[in-house]
Amino acid sequence: LSPTRPRLLLCMGLPDPRTMGAKNIGATNVLRTGSKAAALATVLLDGAKGLVAVLLARAFAGEDAAQIAALAAFLGHCLSLFLGFKGGKGVATFLGALFGLAFILGAAACLIWLVVCVITRYSSLSAIIAAAAMPIVAVFTGYGEMSVMVTLMAAFLIWRHRENIARLRAGTEGKVGSSST
Repeated sequence: LSPTRPRLLLCMGLPDPRTMGAKNIGATNVLRTGSKAAALATVLLDGAKGLVAVLLARAFAGEDAAQIAALAAFLGHCLSLFLGFKGGKGVATFLGALFGLAFILGAAACLIWLVVCVITRYSSLSAIIAAAAMPIVAVFTGYGEMSVMVTLMAAFLIWRHRENIARLRAGTEGKVGSSST
């Protein structure tokens, strides 16, 4: 999906998101092109990437394979071979993988993201807090066997947000709905 997205956006008359903002192909950066429809499509397609990988692996090879597929889809998105090991920050793919692994985990991550975003209006902070909470949520909802894999994905997602963390600390991070988002 990733290698064709910039071409698809260009066909829609939108600029390549890799030339603006965070210079990646993620939904928040696609939103900077000015197209909410393109950003929504990006979220859905990136989420589907994680969800479909998990569901197919589970159907053909079981639960352990589903967890490996979740991690592989997530890392493949963040470190795309097709884009010189550059990609998005992995939030939507992480969410899709969580929904595939256990619906309650995906729903909890979305709810946490939404609550934090409504309160703070920071998409990045919302993603960081939701990701950080997921290993704990996995244990307390009976999915402790997934906590190691979820922790690995959450830690990498947070690391991918290191520039956002620096901007949050400096007070320069753009808020959802502002011209810098």
